[in-house]
Parts: sequence; C-alpha cells; structure tokens
Amino acid sequence: MRDHYDFSKMKGRKNPYLKYLKQPVTMRLDRDTVLYFRSMSEDTGIPYQTLINLYLRDCAISQRKLQIKWPPGKAEQPA
Repeated sequence: MRDHYDFSKMKGRKNPYLKYLKQPVTMRLDRDTVLYFRSMSEDTGIPYQTLINLYLRDCAISQRKLQIKWPPGKAEQPA
C-alpha cells in the first residue's frame, strides 16, 4: 500500500444516502415516557431512541392525529 495517495484530482460527489440519514434533534420528554421506552428497550433489545423513532414514524406514516380534550375553563392551551 502506498504511503501517500493523491486525491486532488478526484471528482467529488454527493452522498446518495443523504436523504436517508437521521436528523439529530433535542427534545424534552417526561421521565415516565423515557422510562417506558427504556423498559421496552430492555424487553426487545432495541435501543430506546430507536423505539421512539419507530413509534413516531408509525404515527407519521398513518397520519395519526393526537386528540386532546382540555379541562373546562382553560382559556389557553399549555405551552
């Protein structure tokens, strides 16, 4: 194997799998939610972040909408 390779003449090209890569995000989740997915992770052997991603992907694919009923007298929805 050569000690030095000259890559200066190579043509660059975009990563064809770029659209399939995951995007890192920061989320705040309830402790109970994280504990739930971590316990599922121990049962299945699948990392808990992957389980959360699979669940959210399933919701997105099936276009599931969250239905929340706020208690009477609440003028504003919590942030």
